[in-house]
Amino acid sequence: MPYLRIAAFQRRPVFDALPVVTHALANDLAWAASQGAQLALFPECYLQGYATDRPTLERRALPVADASIAALVRRLGETGVTTIVGMIERRGEALFNTALVVGHRRLLGTYSKIHPNEDGVSPGTDCPVFVAGTWPFAVNICNDANFPETALRAAAAGARLICYPLNNLLRPPVADRWRARSVQNLQARAVETGCWIASADVVGEHGGRVSFGCTLIVRPDGEIVARAAEGREGVALFDLA
Repeated sequence: MPYLRIAAFQRRPVFDALPVVTHALANDLAWAASQGAQLALFPECYLQGYATDRPTLERRALPVADASIAALVRRLGETGVTTIVGMIERRGEALFNTALVVGHRRLLGTYSKIHPNEDGVSPGTDCPVFVAGTWPFAVNICNDANFPETALRAAAAGARLICYPLNNLLRPPVADRWRARSVQNLQARAVETGCWIASADVVGEHGGRVSFGCTLIVRPDGEIVARAAEGREGVALFDLA
């Protein structure tokens, strides 16, 4: 099977500024395309900014059919790089923590977090498999990494790569506790499934919270082969083979 070049972006979180995020995404994807990347991964709820409380989630949520999302999909699709990016989704009265998968100038589909830990967010039920180049891949989101059965479900569906949008912006004592554990979880999911694992996290400080950044690419044997440096923005770029 031909190689797959993936770019996993570690970026500072942006809140309530979709046009700003759209512009930043377009710039990052133009860079990824210049590097020959076929797949790009961005953090959890990156489009509107992550939240855990219901009032903020309600205010930020958008339906996938919203005109602003359609415009974003068109713009991202122009780069030719298949893209995974997180959003807060509204479906009727329900809210979902969702990742958009964009490619070929259109929305290829979505994955919604099966194990949400945000107030009032509904769990997703489906685990679709997508294709970038010739590589089948699936998406799990952040807290899903604590549940081996979710990754095993993706592998059983045919995925060779599982992508994890993350958002580890936490209160400092909690961030310290999860600093190593987040990495270990992703390594364990690789070994258990026999899949490559890629993650993209936020980094920096905001509102008394901090994220060190857990953006990395893990080989099926659990070895970390690429990682964005902790504490600053960066990209993990690697050829999966």
